[in-house]
Amino acid sequence: MAYIPYVPEEQIPDEDRVEDTDHILRISGVHSRVMKAHYDLYAEIMIQRGVLSRVQKEMIAVVVSALNQCHY
Repeated sequence: MAYIPYVPEEQIPDEDRVEDTDHILRISGVHSRVMKAHYDLYAEIMIQRGVLSRVQKEMIAVVVSALNQCHY
C-alpha cells in the first residue's frame, strides 16, 4: 500500500477544488487537475442512480478498503 502525503487545501488552485475533502480524494491533490477528475468520476459512479443503491456501493467500498488495509 502506497502512502501519499496530502497537499494542504490552500495549496490547491480554486478551480481544481472539490466539495468533498475525503482522504481518498485528498491524495490526488499532488496533481490537482487529477483530483477534480477523480471527484467527477466518483460522483458519477457513487452518487448517480444505478443498479446498486448508494449505501450498497459504499458498503462494497468499505469492505474493499478494509481488505486492502487502506488507512483512509
